[in-house]
Amino acid sequence: MVKSKLVPAILIGAVAGAAISMLDKATREHTIETSKKMKDTVTYYTQNRDEFMQLLETKVEQFQSVYSSTQQNMGVVMTKIEDAKALPQTVMGLVAETKEAFSKKDADA
Repeated sequence: MVKSKLVPAILIGAVAGAAISMLDKATREHTIETSKKMKDTVTYYTQNRDEFMQLLETKVEQFQSVYSSTQQNMGVVMTKIEDAKALPQTVMGLVAETKEAFSKKDADA
């Protein structure tokens, strides 16, 4: 059985890419600053779990609101699509009626 080398190669490439990108001073400083902010945030929320739960509830409510709004919008979009599907038939009917009206007019003349 052949063992896949894809995943190890991807991981080695990712580590090599990260190491090479750390040669740039600005990237290194940004990474250090971001890591410190993340550590401070995690420390703060571990000490203030109630505030974290409140933030989490707020985010869940926002997500539910967006989801609900998207569902309503999809209903409107689906209705518009159904209307658009019926439109060619209506247009063809109007064209046929117009053609018939002109044909009668030419026949009467």
